[in-house]
Amino acid sequence: MKKVQILTVSAHEEILKTVLRLINANQDWNAMGAKSEAEAIGLFKQNTFDLVLIGAGIIDELELKQELKLLQPDIVCIDHYGGGSGLLRSEIIQGLERKNSKNINN
Repeated sequence: MKKVQILTVSAHEEILKTVLRLINANQDWNAMGAKSEAEAIGLFKQNTFDLVLIGAGIIDELELKQELKLLQPDIVCIDHYGGGSGLLRSEIIQGLERKNSKNINN
């Protein structure tokens, strides 16, 4: 089974490390992190992601989401500002369900 690939973006290094650790603790998920919009777009151009989590400290979230959707129109972007591992897991699962329902309807 292919692991779900998740891009996590947060300008706060400690938060980013924590979110990456929590995501990568799930054997079915693999996360990469970016600390800036430019770094996120660079990683997005070099890799295939199933989902993007956008966290604290990103200056222009809307612009980032628009750029990512230009590169991959069916990408699901989720705003994640904390709330514990249970909320993070739920947000990821809901995001993947949204992505899968988009793919089924197309």
